[in-house]
Amino acid sequence: MQFRIADTFTSSLARLNADEQKAAKTTAFDLQVDPSSPGLSFHKLDKARDKNFWSVRVSRDIRVIVHRTAASLLLCYVDHHDKAYEWAERRRLVTHPTTGAAQLVELREAAIEVVARHAVAAAAPAPAVPAPPPKPRLFESLVDGDLLGWGVPPEWLAGVREADEDSLLELASHLPAEAAEALLELATGGQPQRPAPPPTGGDPFDHPDAQRRFRSMEDAEALARAMDAPWDRWTVFLHPAQRQWVERDQGGPARVAGSAGTGKTIVAVHRAAFLARQHPDARVLLTTFSPTLAHALHTRLRRLIGNTPLLGERIDVVSLDELGERLYRYAFGKPAMARSEWLRVALVEAAKTARDTPGATPMAKLGDAFLWSEWSEVVDSWQLTGWDGYRDFKRLGRKTRLSEAQRAAAWSVFERVLERLQRDSLVTASALFARLAGHYASGARTPFEHIVVDEAQDIGVQQLRFLAALGAQRTNGLFFAGDLGQRIFQSPFSWKALGVDVRGRARTLQVNYRTSHQIRSAADRLLGPEVSDVDGNSEVRRGTISVFNGPAPAVQTLASHGAEADAVARWLRDCASSGIRPGEMGIFVRSLQELPRAVAAVTAAGLPHHELDAWVDTDPDEVSIGIMHLAKGLEFRAVAVMACDEDILPLRARLDAAADEADLREVYDTERQLLYVACTRARDRVLVTGIEPPSEFLGDLD
Repeated sequence: MQFRIADTFTSSLARLNADEQKAAKTTAFDLQVDPSSPGLSFHKLDKARDKNFWSVRVSRDIRVIVHRTAASLLLCYVDHHDKAYEWAERRRLVTHPTTGAAQLVELREAAIEVVARHAVAAAAPAPAVPAPPPKPRLFESLVDGDLLGWGVPPEWLAGVREADEDSLLELASHLPAEAAEALLELATGGQPQRPAPPPTGGDPFDHPDAQRRFRSMEDAEALARAMDAPWDRWTVFLHPAQRQWVERDQGGPARVAGSAGTGKTIVAVHRAAFLARQHPDARVLLTTFSPTLAHALHTRLRRLIGNTPLLGERIDVVSLDELGERLYRYAFGKPAMARSEWLRVALVEAAKTARDTPGATPMAKLGDAFLWSEWSEVVDSWQLTGWDGYRDFKRLGRKTRLSEAQRAAAWSVFERVLERLQRDSLVTASALFARLAGHYASGARTPFEHIVVDEAQDIGVQQLRFLAALGAQRTNGLFFAGDLGQRIFQSPFSWKALGVDVRGRARTLQVNYRTSHQIRSAADRLLGPEVSDVDGNSEVRRGTISVFNGPAPAVQTLASHGAEADAVARWLRDCASSGIRPGEMGIFVRSLQELPRAVAAVTAAGLPHHELDAWVDTDPDEVSIGIMHLAKGLEFRAVAVMACDEDILPLRARLDAAADEADLREVYDTERQLLYVACTRARDRVLVTGIEPPSEFLGDLD
């Protein structure tokens, strides 16, 4: 007998509490070992439209819904008795007449009844007002063949044609995934790919769309993995709508963009694996700007290619800084790095010397904060080594206007730092990448045939110049994934000027598979509706649509730290009672000083926890606590963002240190983006808290 498990079973299992999950898993193992065992209590569901649906008793109140035939047994759903029966009575397992894929189809009349019942329960008396004009129907002009070709069940054709922008998300929640995603792509201006026709006589469960939701379980170990790690599998799942961006040949540098949750990192990981499979003799680099994110990428890649370890041997997953130092060592010898702490001290000392020099130009406007900003974003970033280059440099985005005399005074400081670097035989990270870029541009053999870069919005000028030297002129040589709205480490600059032109090969993903409509909509209000880079490439956020609904984010302002801890503790306990495991919860704060507030909340909730370090290893049995800068690359079902107080977000120290208007605007932008990153780590639930007076940003979320 063929034993299968549906994604609806694993998702419903995750909503049960720990004891209920344990009992349901025991029943699932018993069903796999011997479904005919007399110890199993099957009950035929007389009211179910599909006569192959049965319930199996787990405990006094918990039931597993299975679809049973002579040749197969499918685990479909698990819940409390009445909810489990209601679920089964509203669905049928069918083979789609056009695509040939097996589908669990919700009966349309049952769905309409449930929606109407909820609407009546939520309705409140309201004064009579004129009805607004009806909104345009989105799919009214589509013919049956088109809709059926995208997997829309025949009984839902009429409902699809009635959908407008207000009802689209509700409609999508009742349709099979391939149909919902096709309609969402149509609604955002895309054109879904039509799946290839199935072979005659093929197994409906072998169809690619069916394999997204049904899996065969060969043994007890496979079943245990399926039930224990549904969230891990979600973090590397590639939706068919994204596959074209993974597999498309690119004649030059290409970039995939999109807001948080649209699958950019998943596309990047799959792109690296695809290139390694397609080119068995090639080496592939999967990289990002920080060791923390590189570790997260390695974890995802391991989940994706765990059954083909030899493939992983040809994919290097490493941060750009670590890679740069490694390649520099091979080409020129071990570098002596000038770290930022050393550079700050050297800059302050050079500025003091310049100010104390008799007859020096007065250094008005040239405080230590401005000089550090000018050094890091102009002189070092662009590797300006002489007065002429600095004098003539177009200071893009720098609002502090400097006379030539003031520039000369500033250069007298930078020149001293450059001389000290040379005297001490030290190199900055920018200088390291600049030398490597020249090395490979001059003809040195490149170590990689294909390079995939995640979180590309935060790579630096010389890092991009280095990447361009490695692969900008090669087919499928450079592939970037990133979101300008999540830029929190780098100032903007022109990619095109450095030889990386993605125009015509840039795509913005607009279907959000990870974050609920409510969380995404609230977080997007922290940013503008459109974000553009220096080269004029735009990322439009207005058309982004989430594929599922959820609770609205909760925003609370409390009177004291203790009251905040109690509120977050209650929220965490509520999440746990709803079936969210500790490992599926995260708490983020702005900086290390606020971590004790998060610890107090999770301790009050009585939940185990651990603090994230640079390796951002999560634990399935513990709540993760960390600063917002460590949130990138992580995903949770529920996230609390704490300590969003007036002087903490935006951080008062950064505001006070801003050297000019451009710096101040950059501080506000990146602090907003930090909050955006933290909130969008959540799939289902978000709580944002602060104490009086709260951060000004909370008004945009609420």
